Amino acid sequence: MPIIEAEGLSKTYRVFQKKEGVLGAMRGLYRREYKEVKAVDQVGFSIEPGEMVAFLGPNGAGKTTTLKMLSGLIYPTSGTAQVLGFTPWQRQDAFRRQFALVMGQKNQLWWDLPASDSFQLHREIYSIPAAEFKKTLDELTELLGVEKLTRQAVRELSLGERMKMELIAALLHQPQLLLLDEPTIGLDVVAQVAIQKCLRDYHTRRGMTMLLTSHYMRDVEALCSRVLVITHGTLVYDGPLSGITEKFGSAKLVRLDFVEGVVPAGLERFGEVTRSDGASADLKVERSKVAEVLGAILDCYAVADVSVQDPPLEQVIARVFEEGRKTHDAA
Repeated sequence: MPIIEAEGLSKTYRVFQKKEGVLGAMRGLYRREYKEVKAVDQVGFSIEPGEMVAFLGPNGAGKTTTLKMLSGLIYPTSGTAQVLGFTPWQRQDAFRRQFALVMGQKNQLWWDLPASDSFQLHREIYSIPAAEFKKTLDELTELLGVEKLTRQAVRELSLGERMKMELIAALLHQPQLLLLDEPTIGLDVVAQVAIQKCLRDYHTRRGMTMLLTSHYMRDVEALCSRVLVITHGTLVYDGPLSGITEKFGSAKLVRLDFVEGVVPAGLERFGEVTRSDGASADLKVERSKVAEVLGAILDCYAVADVSVQDPPLEQVIARVFEEGRKTHDAA
């Protein structure tokens, strides 16, 4: 049975349109005009137990709105969803004890208290036995390397340390499902890697299901093998991470190192030169023409080394977002 099963999930907001000027504002007091904004439009997918799935999309695409519906924070306009066998917006206690939602820009810990005091409050809320609570807390603080920081006031912690404490608080009751909304936003590379490692190790130990939204492709590549892509509230891709490059990456990146020590002139006739540095150059070539172009280059120039790579995932995802925007504008 899927952990998450959504079908035709939609959320429409009725937004007040304020007129310009004083006269327009006064008219708005008596006759208000609204427009409908579709935050999520007929989204459907299912996630099996133990999967780690990335949920990608540009700002305003509907990612956070979808997570809020799946966690029961807001009601959908239409559609259905089953999460852990429950309808999330019914907000049953049995459901709320089995999942956790972590939002990178929201705090759940008491600002002026040590994190350990907030952890004790969570223990009481979720009725966690003392021995089990201590075992889980010790495991998580060790994974994240924050054993000596739990008695420090949350406001005195760095952003990365606070995010680690937020993650610990979310995992104390050992949820079956973890919903993560931009968990590494604003963090440096060291903190990002630490959180990625913790989530990966915790998943290996507990088999937790995870749905992650992030603008950092390193998070996605480090944790997820399956990707959902949403643009303008509509799901446009659901499949393996590698399939995004195959479906939307129309070109390959050919990296060349030349024997002469300089990049020869005329290389642009084989494709788009995206980088030229000393004796090496990067060439953007259509996938279907890679073999043909490589043969022609080797016939014309003395090449010391060559490699063919997929374009960076960030570029491919950006293209998916752009195509989604054009489709939406055309519609």
